[in-house]
Amino acid sequence: MLRPGRPAGALPLPPPPPPLLLLLLLPGSQAGNLTVAVVLPLANTSYPWSWARVGPAVELALAAVRAQPDLLPGWTVRTVLGSSENALGVCSDTAAPLAAVDLKWEHSPAVFLGPGCVYAAAPVGRFTAHWRVPLLTAGAPALGFGAKDEYALTTRAGPSHAKLGDLVAALHRRLGWERRALVLYAYRPGDDQPCFFVVEGLYVRVRERLNITVDHLEFAEGDLDQYALLLHTVRRQGRVIYICSSPDAFRTLMLLAMEAGLSGEDYVFFHLDLFGHSLQGAPGLAPHRPWERGDGQDVSAHQAFQAAKIITYKEPENPEYLEFLQQLKHLAHEQFNFTVEDGLVNTIPASFHDGLLLYVQAVTETLAHGGAVTDGEAITQRMRNRSFQGVTGYLKMDSNGDRETDFSLWDMHPETGTFRVVLNYNGTSQELVAVPGRKLSWPLGYPPPDIPKCGFDNEDPACSQDHFSTLEVLALVGSLSLLSILTVSFFIYRKMQLEKELASELWRVRWEDVQPSSLERHLRSTGSRLTLSGRGSNYGSLLTTEGQFQVFAKTAYYKGNLVAVKRVNRKRIELTRKVLFELKHMRDVQNEHLTRFVGACTDPPNICILTEYCPRGSLQDILENEGITLDWMFRYSLTNDIVKGMLFLHNGAICSHGNLKSSNCVVDGRFVLKITDFGLESFRDPEPEQGHILYAKKLWTAPELLRMASPPARGSQAGDVYSFGIILQEIALRSGVFHVEGLDLSPKEIVERVTRGEQPPFRPSLALQSHLEELGQLMQRCWAEEPQERPPFQQIRLMLRKFNRESSSNILDNLLSRMEQYANNLEELVEERTQAYLEEKRRAEALLYQILPHSVAEQLKRGETVQAEAFDSVTIYFSDIVGFTALSAQSTPMQVVTLLNDLYTCFDAVIDNFDVYKVETIGDAYMVVSGLPVRNGLLHAREVARMALALLDAVRSFRIRHRPQEELRLRIGIHTGPVCAGVVGLKMPRYCLFGDTVNTASRMESNGEALKIHLSSETKAVLEEFGGFELELRGDVEMKVEKKAPALTIPWGPRGGYLPPDPFSSNLTAIPKPVLSFGNVGRCATPHLNRLFFSPPGQRQSSHLLAPGGTGEQHSRLTCLPSWLSLPWAEVTEVPDLSLTHSPAIAKGSENV
Repeated sequence: MLRPGRPAGALPLPPPPPPLLLLLLLPGSQAGNLTVAVVLPLANTSYPWSWARVGPAVELALAAVRAQPDLLPGWTVRTVLGSSENALGVCSDTAAPLAAVDLKWEHSPAVFLGPGCVYAAAPVGRFTAHWRVPLLTAGAPALGFGAKDEYALTTRAGPSHAKLGDLVAALHRRLGWERRALVLYAYRPGDDQPCFFVVEGLYVRVRERLNITVDHLEFAEGDLDQYALLLHTVRRQGRVIYICSSPDAFRTLMLLAMEAGLSGEDYVFFHLDLFGHSLQGAPGLAPHRPWERGDGQDVSAHQAFQAAKIITYKEPENPEYLEFLQQLKHLAHEQFNFTVEDGLVNTIPASFHDGLLLYVQAVTETLAHGGAVTDGEAITQRMRNRSFQGVTGYLKMDSNGDRETDFSLWDMHPETGTFRVVLNYNGTSQELVAVPGRKLSWPLGYPPPDIPKCGFDNEDPACSQDHFSTLEVLALVGSLSLLSILTVSFFIYRKMQLEKELASELWRVRWEDVQPSSLERHLRSTGSRLTLSGRGSNYGSLLTTEGQFQVFAKTAYYKGNLVAVKRVNRKRIELTRKVLFELKHMRDVQNEHLTRFVGACTDPPNICILTEYCPRGSLQDILENEGITLDWMFRYSLTNDIVKGMLFLHNGAICSHGNLKSSNCVVDGRFVLKITDFGLESFRDPEPEQGHILYAKKLWTAPELLRMASPPARGSQAGDVYSFGIILQEIALRSGVFHVEGLDLSPKEIVERVTRGEQPPFRPSLALQSHLEELGQLMQRCWAEEPQERPPFQQIRLMLRKFNRESSSNILDNLLSRMEQYANNLEELVEERTQAYLEEKRRAEALLYQILPHSVAEQLKRGETVQAEAFDSVTIYFSDIVGFTALSAQSTPMQVVTLLNDLYTCFDAVIDNFDVYKVETIGDAYMVVSGLPVRNGLLHAREVARMALALLDAVRSFRIRHRPQEELRLRIGIHTGPVCAGVVGLKMPRYCLFGDTVNTASRMESNGEALKIHLSSETKAVLEEFGGFELELRGDVEMKVEKKAPALTIPWGPRGGYLPPDPFSSNLTAIPKPVLSFGNVGRCATPHLNRLFFSPPGQRQSSHLLAPGGTGEQHSRLTCLPSWLSLPWAEVTEVPDLSLTHSPAIAKGSENV
């Protein structure tokens, strides 16, 4: 006898415990003991009759017995366990009988429960017949257990394979198949040979019931060569075929049958999948679709399964069964920590449950008639030819002790591709019952005959004739001749049309018709890198890599349409027949995911290709723009667009792309991704021999193409799949092309490592989130090292459809979602750009206010023309550095620049505290004016005088970096008078002053003395209106003017301060000596010098103001001053009358500071 091996997929298990160590005692009455000996697999749960499945069912059955007082009253039922497994956890025809013998001699059981495996049940069944002990099982379905001379006390409460033959016989009678059938079964070394026993029962019973010819063939699973020979035999011997195999083997056979032409019109294949494993669905796929695997062959498999039907056991539908399943799952998890899943295998534990109840009823009846529990023959006879309502429904046992089995026939819905039950077989009535509203589907509308019309070898005499009549011969010859003439004429016509189309040159574009657009100039002016968020309908799309930056393709107008122009770096294009066919194929391409070919210009030197213009830019730009948010629905949509475009290319005349990369995927105005730069290999630019550009372009190239000395220009389909895998990684991570985590490699280094073919192959990183594991697996398959291992785009499309099943909406929904996301991105970008604009505006205005006066700048901002304006009275300040020329000659240029920058920075800080406007600086010259462009009455003279004093004070403490011991000597000139001012120039406009007042002020400075303020009599007259300044007459000074100008100077005190007048003196010129001084307030600490301090001599205070780091002895004292003079200039609204007599206002306004 063939010894079964270990089932496929079974895990190695520890040796089972000794059968005598497992004892389960169920409580009950102590009047008598009834022992049930269980011989089932205790460790391997893959068997439908494993103890983890059957144990809870037995406990439920015994609980039902205890709940019915009329069943075995006063008896205690206990179960003892023995294992039918060997040390490997496999059913054994040695371990099972040994366990039965041990249980028999140790416990003297009244009944044996199990085994379920055929090879294990055979010897145990023989032993129990010898011991006169009943054997009850829901397994052991083989035909041989029906021989009661060998298995006299065996009762099968579960399905049996002989009943499958009854179903097939009824099916043949219903469909009119009365002559022939073919049975195929798979052989797998080492298992229990389940298919052999399934086919055995069908084979024997069909021949008994119908008396038809039934042939059977065995084949080894997985042997494709044997599959081909098997199908060759099927063609010659059968039309109605029954196949018992695994779901994968049956699917492979169906695919090969379709390729061999065994279609559903002439053939029908029944899959004997009794437990319905093929209907449970592959992992991650929908159930009841046995043809679906997600491996790229689902379309072909779906078509092949139109000729397939599936036969399974019928699943009970009564409420008791559903309740039983819930209790079974609960107890299995609680007692065995085993999860019972839904499926037809659960009918086996339910059948054990019903069989045990049937046995208890038979024992109860035997005891009631004076028998004993040891009377095995009487008890077994009472279990035959009787009916019973159990959890599996209506149970009927035949005269041989076998249960009448129900079956279901499944057929595929022609539209949805889902298998559903069409017919049910009732074993009790032995009838086929149709499911309401469903019927068997046949390609021709009726079932195929079981034998061809003329026989398998055309042996039917009705199909053969010895001779044809003359008329028939002439008709046949004439028909063939006419058909030949028509065929040749058709091909000649097609050839002529093809030549005409090639000669017409519909693709040709004249360069004169190509009008340059302003778009290119706009793109050049706005920069070289633009992104989706910055593009509107006026930006280019086709991108080429130059160095490390994206440069937009040229655009132009052709026949009023904006097109993309790709220049071809060739001197001339030879219009050979091959080139003409390339151009024709490009014109024939019409797909929404491929850019439309407009035409080509072959006139040197303007050789170029014109294609459809897409305004949204390239996929590479979108992915590298961090400001664009792309959710996964959007990413899947873009990816699907690529797959659809490549699928069309691969199935067309162009065959492959050869240069697929993210920069060759562009987005049009409707957010549809399109592939460009395909075909026309004769127009492609010759690649440079080396350099960054070459290696950057090859980051998407497959390794087998990189290793070729001269790879084909159009690449290969497997190479396109590799490129798609790289693009898919770009889309998923958005970290750039060929991103490798933790490595910063140049394109050259990446290409060299890919070309070398490292182990494992060098590929980009796959740092994906957990829900994207399947997408990562797709990437790895796409960039596999071996080209034949990469999936075709048809399979990729199916896999992506499965990934994005929850987001598979219609086209309009996808488009609206894309537009909504794009609008949200634009809103965020507009807000960001608005804030950036306002900040830049503020900076620009601040810079403008430094170049031009505030009022003038405001006029320019409003777009008004700034008119020149005359001012009646202003005060102009000029200063320079005495000896600056000599100092510059002794310094380096950089030292001179540093000196002037430090000095003017100090001066600029000082003048900010006065109502003045800095006009310009030229070299060491410094020009300031007060009284314009905003008039301030006569305050301009006072403001300039105060400013000049502050600058003198600041320059005395100023230190030259490269000559710190040397002191700068500032020379100042001031003049008051009328001027004319206005803005001069358009480029770098300047606010300039014109008039004699400017010249006079300059002369006052140039004729002054170092560290003194030289002012004119006009300025003196204005200053006398305010008082507070001590002036001394210098005398006449020779100037280049028409008259001598008397000049005055503001003297300095002994400590460097200026001398304010005594308010109690009778006149200004009578002041004999200075009485007050203005002290030094520190080096360049000018922001505090915004007030003029003075005090009458009699009110001097003892407070000191010290410079940073100084002492009181180093500086002059500061005294109190009138409150109006202590205010900033902008706050002075009224100047009190200062007479030379003692004024209460002065006394009242004096206060200590």
